[in-house]
Amino acid sequence: MDNIKDSDIQVLKRHNTGGFIGDDLLIIDNIKKAPIPRSARRMNFIFIGLCTKGTVRYTVDTKEFQVEPGDAIIISERHVVDHYLPSDDFEALCMVVSMNFFHEIIRNVSDVSALFLYSRNHPVMHFNEKEQQVFENYFQVIKSRLNDNTNHFRKELLRTLMLAMFYDLSNVIYQVQQDDIDNRRQFRNDAIFTRFIKMVEENCHHERRVSWYAEQLCITPKYLSEIVKQVSRRTPNEWIDNYVTLEIRVLLKNTTKSIKEIAEELNFPNQSLMGKYFKDNVGVTPSVYRRS
Repeated sequence: MDNIKDSDIQVLKRHNTGGFIGDDLLIIDNIKKAPIPRSARRMNFIFIGLCTKGTVRYTVDTKEFQVEPGDAIIISERHVVDHYLPSDDFEALCMVVSMNFFHEIIRNVSDVSALFLYSRNHPVMHFNEKEQQVFENYFQVIKSRLNDNTNHFRKELLRTLMLAMFYDLSNVIYQVQQDDIDNRRQFRNDAIFTRFIKMVEENCHHERRVSWYAEQLCITPKYLSEIVKQVSRRTPNEWIDNYVTLEIRVLLKNTTKSIKEIAEELNFPNQSLMGKYFKDNVGVTPSVYRRS
């Protein structure tokens, strides 16, 4: 697995015709012009697509999937995609969403994020005609706003539109999930992982110990680590760090609070330790990030 390359959003942008905003959001309206990977790629973004014509086969973490017209595809970060084989007439509407932008959109909306987690182990779902039309409508509206460079509030507007789309997608996921529960196919690991993420969202302001979350879930830290890594390809510490740094980024960009006040709000012993923590995870200091 060490030889697997990360997917490259820059390559997608160079071949893109649908529009993009930085490295946050990319629209692919002509899948045939997208570069086809010749080897395994580890996702570092969320891929959302709807097959409108033809078929495609590929593997996610060595498990093979076939997508047909009306099938929705949701592939999350850290999953490894390989053996991509589209039919000659394959067409799809696709979106690429960076993890940072995704978490900005769904922050404080735990139901949406918890439902999206379900798609990690269920990356293909069939949409009925109404659900397909809803997705296509969102796709066209988001595409038009994405290419409107004159709109001063473009990114904020796109964030709102994406959240609305995520609610509708999550409703479909919810219905599929309920069917799984009715048929007793809901796996214990998925349920524990979902509860862990919701707890991190609610408590990361003041609690960053894996042992604390394991205690709340009535399991050992080792067992929690095994489950989280199996389901998400990430460790519990990585998830906690992701949510904490997201909170810091949002506070730095969207408030006038001093760095010291932010450190106190997020329960760091002092400003210096928060600065080191932020730089270790983001690559720059809080003050440099705020100015950028």
